[in-house]
Amino acid sequence: MAPTDTMTVDTLALKSWRRLAIITICAVYFLILVGASVRATGAGMGCPDWPTCFGRLIPPTSEAQLPANYQEIYADRGYAETRFNPIKTWTEYVNRLVGVTIGFLILATAIKSMSVRHVDRRIMIASVAALLMVIYQAWLGSRVVASNLQPGMITVHMLMALAIVGTLLYALARGRRVVVDPHALNNIDPRFKKWLYIVMALTVIQITMGIQIREVMDYLNHTVGADREMWITAQSWVFYVHRSFSAVVLFSNIWLVWMLWKSLGFAHSLTRLAAGALAVIVTAVLSGATLGHLGMPAFVQPAHLLSASLIFGLQFLLWMDYRHAANGLPAAVR
Repeated sequence: MAPTDTMTVDTLALKSWRRLAIITICAVYFLILVGASVRATGAGMGCPDWPTCFGRLIPPTSEAQLPANYQEIYADRGYAETRFNPIKTWTEYVNRLVGVTIGFLILATAIKSMSVRHVDRRIMIASVAALLMVIYQAWLGSRVVASNLQPGMITVHMLMALAIVGTLLYALARGRRVVVDPHALNNIDPRFKKWLYIVMALTVIQITMGIQIREVMDYLNHTVGADREMWITAQSWVFYVHRSFSAVVLFSNIWLVWMLWKSLGFAHSLTRLAAGALAVIVTAVLSGATLGHLGMPAFVQPAHLLSASLIFGLQFLLWMDYRHAANGLPAAVR
């Protein structure tokens, strides 16, 4: 086979893997949205056992299908407040089905990465690592149910989902190098690299505060009940700093996009990624304001959490793409 034929085969294999990786990453984000909806609606214990749901592979649709003493059975297992609710049960069950589907997608991504291992071995390593992390995440999900939704366990489960996204994005960024490298960075603003690190640090700080607020909300849900208005008044200072800090995150990202736009133009892939992240940040700010001023409406919480996850992903991809594109620059410019 001629070198050009080999390059064509490699390019096609890389394009095919990249397409599957993008589908998988979008599916993982969809799972984060579904999981956030489960948490916001209080459906997390809709299935009080795992991997079955009320002892069945397919959950019941009515309480009449369960044993008359099912509440006593689950009370003996440590779930004293178990009460069958078809909406919550099937919401959690759909969440599990989506999780299984994504597991198969990540398995397919890992298998397909074998075809590009000679192009970039790190793509295969990251894809296989994501598969192993998903297996661990499935086990962690069973521990979340066994812990009766302890806030700390839920947070670890969420952070693990972000780690899976980050690993898949790393693999995707490695596969995108042929797309990014041709975009010259000769005219990039020399302040960009430092400002990018500042913006990413601000995002991490903001997400960390958001996680703490979410844990406080879980605690309040168990102590004061479903009175969401009370959740606002009972918040600590972190809530108010998080709310005000969103303006810092927003304006720092506006400056980042402006910097790229002026030096590289909007057609550059880095500018478009940064603009995409800014658009999601605006969504996060608006959904956060809605939560803070309208008493934490449940339907807004998933959108807010998804926005935070997307910001993390887009900024991570922006950083990786910049690193790959900067490889051809003189060290002084990098």
